[in-house]
Amino acid sequence: MSIRYSERLAEAGIEPSVGSVGDSYDNALAETINGLYKAEVIHRRGPWRNFEAVEFATLEWVDWFNNRRLLEPIGHIPKAEAEEQYYATLDALAMAA
Repeated sequence: MSIRYSERLAEAGIEPSVGSVGDSYDNALAETINGLYKAEVIHRRGPWRNFEAVEFATLEWVDWFNNRRLLEPIGHIPKAEAEEQYYATLDALAMAA
C-alpha cells in the first residue's frame, strides 16, 4: 500500500481493509479469482491491441463467470440462477408466513 494512500486514510480516520501482516488467507478467494481471470483471459488471449480490448474481454469474462458458468455443486446451473431461486424461495416463505 502506498505511503500517500495510507496517510490519506489516516487523515480521514479510516482503517485500511487490505489484509493484515501474516494472514495469508485474508484475500484468498479474491486472489483465486484474479488468478483465474489472468490465466483464462489476459495470458491466453493476449497480446492485446489496446486497453479497450482488455476492458471488453474483461466484461465478457465477468458476465460468463457470474451469469453463465455452470456449477456442479449447485446442480449444474449458473450462480445467478441459483441466487434467483434462493431469493424467490425466501419471498415465497415470507408470503406464506
